[in-house]
Amino acid sequence: MALQGIYLHAWHAWRSPDWLRAEGDLMKRGWIAGAIGVLTVALAACAPGGGASGQGGEAGGDKVTLSLWSWRVEDVKAYDKILAKFEESHPKIDVEFKPFQATEYNNILATGLSGTAGPDVAQLRAYGGLQPLVEAGQLVPLDGKVEALSGFDAKLLEGAKGHKDGKIYGVPFAYQTLQVFYNKKLFGDNGIQPPATWDEMIKAADTLKAAGITPFAVAAGPDATWTLPIVHEIFGNARYGSTAFRDALLSGGKKFTDPDFTASIKLLKDLEPYFPKDVAAVKIPDVQALFATGKAAMYPTGSFDLAPVLAADPSLEIGAFQVPPPPGSPVTTPVTPGWADGSFGVNAKSAHQAEALELVKWMATPEFGQLYASELKQLSAVPGVTPSDPLLAEMAKNYAANGAPYTLLVDFRYGQPNGDAVFRDEVQKMLVGQTDPKAVAESVQKGVEQWFKPGN
Repeated sequence: MALQGIYLHAWHAWRSPDWLRAEGDLMKRGWIAGAIGVLTVALAACAPGGGASGQGGEAGGDKVTLSLWSWRVEDVKAYDKILAKFEESHPKIDVEFKPFQATEYNNILATGLSGTAGPDVAQLRAYGGLQPLVEAGQLVPLDGKVEALSGFDAKLLEGAKGHKDGKIYGVPFAYQTLQVFYNKKLFGDNGIQPPATWDEMIKAADTLKAAGITPFAVAAGPDATWTLPIVHEIFGNARYGSTAFRDALLSGGKKFTDPDFTASIKLLKDLEPYFPKDVAAVKIPDVQALFATGKAAMYPTGSFDLAPVLAADPSLEIGAFQVPPPPGSPVTTPVTPGWADGSFGVNAKSAHQAEALELVKWMATPEFGQLYASELKQLSAVPGVTPSDPLLAEMAKNYAANGAPYTLLVDFRYGQPNGDAVFRDEVQKMLVGQTDPKAVAESVQKGVEQWFKPGN
């Protein structure tokens, strides 16, 4: 298997403001890349051996080489092992895994799919990030072609569907859940149990702060504002009404200016004393280091952070809890917000569509799902896959029982301004005293109503 990649990339880059801004720019331009000269050179320099160009037949036989593009440069070794299993059962197909820097991937993929030098199979963004490719007709609909998709969780399939036509364009590969990680040793040393009520959580935070320990590892620096909507979902999903509120938003029954949503924003301001000092200057590596070194006891984050935190200290004993509903919440039981992370789809211009379909069909099997979960320490979207890691298994169980949508990501990235992006920027301003929860809610509503029409 030939593996190529660019290794100068951080774990979180694909979720950073850079790629969100890139996503917004692409949607405005209809995915017509602006920096054509630069991208053309980049693509020419590392054009796939077996992509849509029709190249890729192996000398001395009818073997086909598929090009698989991704934004996960840090996963090269894992995909080497995973794809080797596919090649064992498909001896006439080789797969070339070719990752790009996440902040550049959207532009590179859009350019590749619009020409003849694109991939055969591509890792695709979810929800709003998928739509420009669908609307440009650059992907093969998989309805009726990948039978296993009928057994996938409908919530996860939403991230792989065309927003207007409802067709499925990718095989979901993972989902993420949101919760609070905690340091078991610090909890034990300070006589703290995972909280069953909001008041217990605040009492625990007070105890930790008095002991000189940062209660919550939260970052709101310039490179970390994308995490603020995540922190809000973890603490505020139940307070704004969770799934019922989301449904009312979509139907037009409620707006982001609803008192419950405003109250959920205020929670972040109320919790700020328990965040690191000068939180608006704190970076993501800072909070990961605080948590990994035992200087912070709790880390509100996604399941995607488990692997990097344990990589920093494999001996760290981590637990996780769902945040108890705050006082006044319309929802009275804990919830685990989550979303589909992305999918794998087939290039409509691929010269090897039959073989590409074989690959994505395999990606819908438990064999792929189990390999993905084990090698990457992530939650596989394939039905029936049980994570081998006990903490991941607990998070998966919580999502199955109490899953709720990450509303701003799932439903409000389909236009500009991006609702998630407006929210994060306004919350950062709130944390430095430049605005208040009511004004944050009004800014989000004003932004999304420029393109969002209830009932559509």
